Amino acid sequence: MTVILNTWVFEQDVKRGVSQVDLVDRVAKLGADGIEVRREYFTDLATELPQVGEKAKAHGLIVNLSVPDQLFLDDGTVNPKLPGYFAEGQTMGISKIKFNTGHFDRFTGDLAMAFAELPLDQIELNVENDQTPVSGTVSAITTFLTAAHEAGLTSLGYVYDLGNWAFTHGDATASAEALAPFIHYIHLKNTAEADGSLVTTDDLDTGLYDWRALLKIMPSNVPFALEFPMKSDEAIKQQLALLRTEVGES
Repeated sequence: MTVILNTWVFEQDVKRGVSQVDLVDRVAKLGADGIEVRREYFTDLATELPQVGEKAKAHGLIVNLSVPDQLFLDDGTVNPKLPGYFAEGQTMGISKIKFNTGHFDRFTGDLAMAFAELPLDQIELNVENDQTPVSGTVSAITTFLTAAHEAGLTSLGYVYDLGNWAFTHGDATASAEALAPFIHYIHLKNTAEADGSLVTTDDLDTGLYDWRALLKIMPSNVPFALEFPMKSDEAIKQQLALLRTEVGES
């Protein structure tokens, strides 16, 4: 199995000024198979992007990129920033790039033509269920990916984000069953209720969801990512071991 560490894992260090460039070495030392960098964590794209790529290549790590932006703008047009994001990904040698769907419901063009200039043969494009009603529902994701595949964009896929279903009041199990054919990547985090609000926990076994049961109804031959803040490298190692043990035994 392939296990990626999303750099949200290191949130406390990032807030203290630790660069994602330095986190590449740490991810390798922790024994993960790759790093998912977050675009919003970069402070100097011109210098950090190539350095991430060089370090990851030296360690033999996969690099994925999470972009906090949408494919389709509020008026339904394709986001003009997409080619730039893909170019940034190419600089790092990424395997996958992730966006939110956005307002595909207002798109009226030709999907194949709209995405024709993107290097989809080099970088896999995925969409994720986020914490919004626009991009975080089964209907929105299914509608877009079905249309994309019918347009010949068959490499496009879906990132199942477990913890986010709590924020959109979605059914995590029904969503996993409905979206299983599109799943290319699984983000794991758990969510709990605290003082009347929802919070992301620092342990897969703490929260609303039985992640083990959910994994049984999703593809097992896709990469997994841990995506929740943890307080120490020992905690990260423990969660990596927990995931690898459970998936290995399923």
